[in-house]
Amino acid sequence: AGKAKRLLLSRLFQPLSLPMGSEAGWEGRPGEPTCRSQRLMLQGGLIHPASPGCYCYLPPTVRAMEKLVRVMDEEMQAVGGQKLNLPSLCSAELWRASGRWDQMGPELFRLLDRHKHSYCLGPTHEEAVTELVACQSGLTYKQLPLRLYQVTRKFRDEPKPRFGLLRSREFYMKDMYTFDTSEEAARQTYEQVCDAYCSLFSRLGLPFVKVRAATGSIGGTTSHEFQLPADIGEDRLVLCPEGHFAANVETLNREQTSCPTCGEKLTETKGIEVGHTFYLGTKYSSVSNAIFISPENKPQLAEMGCYGLGVTRILAASIEVLSTEDSIRWPSLIAPYQLCFIPPKRGSKEEAEGVARLERLYDDLAEALPHLAGDSVLDDRTQLTIGKRLKDANKLGYPYVVIAGKRVCEDPPVFEVWNQNTGEVLFVTKEGVIELLSKVQVP
Repeated sequence: AGKAKRLLLSRLFQPLSLPMGSEAGWEGRPGEPTCRSQRLMLQGGLIHPASPGCYCYLPPTVRAMEKLVRVMDEEMQAVGGQKLNLPSLCSAELWRASGRWDQMGPELFRLLDRHKHSYCLGPTHEEAVTELVACQSGLTYKQLPLRLYQVTRKFRDEPKPRFGLLRSREFYMKDMYTFDTSEEAARQTYEQVCDAYCSLFSRLGLPFVKVRAATGSIGGTTSHEFQLPADIGEDRLVLCPEGHFAANVETLNREQTSCPTCGEKLTETKGIEVGHTFYLGTKYSSVSNAIFISPENKPQLAEMGCYGLGVTRILAASIEVLSTEDSIRWPSLIAPYQLCFIPPKRGSKEEAEGVARLERLYDDLAEALPHLAGDSVLDDRTQLTIGKRLKDANKLGYPYVVIAGKRVCEDPPVFEVWNQNTGEVLFVTKEGVIELLSKVQVP
């Protein structure tokens, strides 16, 4: 077999503007409030501002996003989800029928086509998916539950886009819509999807809380948000210190200051909303007449739920809560690249032997652990010291960094391996490196 094609850092399109030392970094446009994730993503060449609330996602971000979507696909398919794709261009008629054309106000991006028909760019797709299911005549109770989901770009004309990908006007979302035969069945579906969300955030190692929430413009009678506690979060949450109760402040009456279960005083914190679930009942199915044939051979309205996860928001929020002031930390599962190799500096006495031995390690690793072959980068900027390149690798948050340092010329060669998430440094032979990295998971 031919050698694995090595990914060279110098060839990656990731325009870094990493700050030198402690000087102030990129602070966005003058007067624009920034937060840690926005600053780190701009400096690390992960996003580039295009217009207010719209960003170019650079290749490493797209890699992280695709991994995140693969983890979401696993969780959604585990609860019977089937993936589809609905148009971003949504007909105004559907939105008028549900009453949301007026209710959503200026948040909707609206446009007219050449025939003077009105459309909006979908911020969410309840109307579209309900209409799709309503068009399937002859749907019977045996075909339910239906759990349909998509991952698409969504659009919201935010009055004040800010904080990078945390509040933007164009973003990616995973949205699932479920159709059940009864309220009881729909509530079971609701629990299952909420559990799948908990499983997703746990796999990512994110410190989430599930809180009671208001139903807002989506509607329905039951709603929960999945929140990552963070200082710059725009939601105010109250939590029972014993974990019995958690809610968004907007759902409480003013008097409630203690936990309804144990009476402990509720503590207040801020959070970034990364997921939202709604039990909808027949709010949309009654408008589109989305029916199925019951066991008694009668037409009956489907009971619905809808479930959203902010894909780009999870990326930014996880950087927000896991990173240090100047170094990106990813959930290890979805880091754009798992591994950075650093060869010796040009002109050093280790150079000739060290480069060859590190490249051989790269190739042997790609053969032994093929799933890491495309997840490894070689930092070929050998005009820079190892220390400078290690510092950059630390800032960009590769979970593992493998260095050909002073001991690479020993027999057998010894490599230096940094585990960025634990801060451990190990000195190991080639077999040791392969053994260590065999535990790394890539979705």
